[in-house]
Amino acid sequence: MKRQKEMIATLTDKELVLQVYFTQAIMIVLAFIFGFFLFGSWSEVGALFKFDLQRIVLVGGVVAVVVVLLDLLLDRYLPESWLDDGGINERVFRGLTLPRLLALCLVVSIVEELLFRAVLQTAFGLVIASTIFAVIHFRYLDKPVLFLNVWLVSFGLGIIFLWTGNILITIFAHFLIDFILGLCIRYQYQKKEKVSYDSE
Repeated sequence: MKRQKEMIATLTDKELVLQVYFTQAIMIVLAFIFGFFLFGSWSEVGALFKFDLQRIVLVGGVVAVVVVLLDLLLDRYLPESWLDDGGINERVFRGLTLPRLLALCLVVSIVEELLFRAVLQTAFGLVIASTIFAVIHFRYLDKPVLFLNVWLVSFGLGIIFLWTGNILITIFAHFLIDFILGLCIRYQYQKKEKVSYDSE
């Protein structure tokens, strides 16, 4: 864990973002490999995509707003040390333009929902998929609150997937969660930088 933190510290913000894209590339390859062996046909995968725009926006939007509000409440009332991820999220999001932030969140939400919900949850169940999802965020393993938070968000998205059978709803919810929280991180960083600049 310490070695990983030291390695991350040597990366620039741009390299960290590229690292995120690299891990997403690995995940999408894994999703296709596992999907090939676990599903009887690609039509079974296709059946998980239901373009019901009203339901996607309504259900996905409500889920995202609830998750973001709970996250902001945790941020407000819990000790900062409990939620400290080493500044990685800030470093990933702070320098992104809005189009790049949108693109990153879109890629992450599509890839992770395909792998963890469409493939792993369908094959191995909700608890296993949520646990694997939480474990891959290994920088949270020594942060119980962050780890539990990620697990619960994954579990919640998994419940929505079980209820609706529509991967597009969880993709949209996941995207909105990441995008809104990314905007918050970006805004807080810019505000902090402005205060620092004005005080000079």
